[in-house]
Formats: sequence, structure tokens, C-alpha cells
Amino acid sequence: MSKKREHGTRGKIIAAAWRLFYDQGYDDTTIEEIVFESGTSKGSFYHYFEGKEALLGSLAYLFDEKYEQLMAEDDGSMPAIERLLYINRELFAMIENSVSMELLARLLSSQLIIRGEKHLLDRNRVYYRYLRQIVQRGQQSGQLTDRMSVNEIVRLYALCERSLMYDWCLRGGDYSLCEYARLTMPMFLGGIAASDNK
Repeated sequence: MSKKREHGTRGKIIAAAWRLFYDQGYDDTTIEEIVFESGTSKGSFYHYFEGKEALLGSLAYLFDEKYEQLMAEDDGSMPAIERLLYINRELFAMIENSVSMELLARLLSSQLIIRGEKHLLDRNRVYYRYLRQIVQRGQQSGQLTDRMSVNEIVRLYALCERSLMYDWCLRGGDYSLCEYARLTMPMFLGGIAASDNK
């Protein structure tokens, strides 16, 4: 099986599963429904996933699909901090509109207890590659501080986003994730702006 076809089959399963999880809940979704919705086979499902629980970590894959779209539209003209704020708004809007809080909480908690690969921390994800690209561009143009490395800034940015998602889940979604990020992310990002951009 070619890598492109593998990626497509796996992606179809993940997308179908998360649509069903959002529409009818994780517990009420069966593997058979996921297979039917994705237009694949049970054999394909078990080729990629040991069971339904293994899909929890795949939410990072959906996030990365969003980042692939954002990368494709990025012509490099938007200032680095504005771009970081924009991609944060896009991700959090996607979460609020298509990922239930229960499933996001399950993803975050699964990453705490999982042994081995933690999808959210995988430095090879599109998420991290895109963030490094934006930060590097921002440092080269003098918009972002050079007192920290690209990787240090990316790590802090990712930490800030995860903190906001964790708090949102912890508080049962009693506020808008997008609105709270709109207030807090600029304060955080002001700390990585180059001195003459503050």
C-alpha cells in the first residue's frame, strides 16, 4: 500500500470517528459505525488502530490537518505575532465548533498516562514544523526576540495553548475558549516580541 493511500485511509477513519464522536458521543460510537462512515473496512481499521481507545490520541492528527490548511494559505506577509494569534484563533474555533469538551479532556488526560509516544509532544507534527517556520521568520525579520531560540519560543507557545485548553476543560467550558484566548494570547506573545516591537 502506498504511503499516500495509507495516509488517506487512516485520515478517513480518523475524520469519520471524530465526526461520530462529536455527533453521538464517544461511548455511543461503535467501530462498525466508524468503518461504515469512513467507507473503509474493519481490516483497515485494525491495521491502524488497536481499538476505539487508540483513536483518542488521533485528535492531534485533525489539528495538524487544520495547520496544513493554514500553512498552505500563508504567504509570509502577515507579521509573526499576528500570524500566531490568527492560527490560535483558527484552532480554538475548530475545537469549540467540532470537538466536544469531553473528547478534548480525554485526549489531554490520555497524554498524561500513556507510555511511549505522546502525540501532542511529537516535534515532527505539522503543528511544530509550522510554528518553527513562523518563529524563525519572525526572528529573521526582527519582529521576535532573539534572546530565546526558535525551539524555546515554540515550546512556550505550545505550553500556553495546552494550558488554555486544559483550563477550559477543567472549568467545564463555562467560558468561550476563543474569547479567553483573544484576551490572554496577546499578553503572552508580547513577551516574545523584539524589544522595539513592544
